[in-house]
Amino acid sequence: MENLVNVYFFGKRYRVPESLTIMKAMEYAGYQLVRGCGCRNGFCGACATIYRIQGKQELKTCLACQQQVEEGMYVATLPFFPLVKQVYDIEKVKPTEQIMMQLYPEIYSCIGCNACTKSCTQGLNVMQYIAYAQRGEYEKCAEESFDCVMCGVCSARCPAGISHPQVAELARRLYGKYIAPQCEHLNKRVEEINRGDFKELLESVMNKPVEELKELYNHRVIEP
Repeated sequence: MENLVNVYFFGKRYRVPESLTIMKAMEYAGYQLVRGCGCRNGFCGACATIYRIQGKQELKTCLACQQQVEEGMYVATLPFFPLVKQVYDIEKVKPTEQIMMQLYPEIYSCIGCNACTKSCTQGLNVMQYIAYAQRGEYEKCAEESFDCVMCGVCSARCPAGISHPQVAELARRLYGKYIAPQCEHLNKRVEEINRGDFKELLESVMNKPVEELKELYNHRVIEP
């Protein structure tokens, strides 16, 4: 018989197997997860969660699909956080420092408390990539924020009201559009697709039975 631990979901106590993640424990307890469950593998950021262990003051953050339950864990999920998401045309904006001032001026109100970094479910140096965004260093910001899953926990803990994930997304878009080296073979392949060079091949693949597709996938040629 597996050991059971006491956990509290939204203030109500449940006894669940200690080997379960928070997400699986909620389902074990009878919750039907319709929202805030996403990919279940730690990539989509939909299951952002805040918890505290009974008797301790520290408020911790995690993704419910990754964090294992603990004895005395009080859990509150955060499936949505109202981030500020500005609308812009990537074809018209340019990678200048002024574009951040225009779209996300709140980043210059950062007080350096580092709450964003401490709460990041991916362990990213969030305050550092915001500093890069402030200086218009979009390549560095894009690289530092690359593993962001847009869960919004950093923004939930920010006293300055910064929408860190959206700032990082803009930086990555600016880097990809204007700064990163052009990938010529990719551009060529896109042209070929738009021209219809692969239409017949794609249609033939779409009409194949699933078992044949699996066989083709398992024996595909992989570039070194």
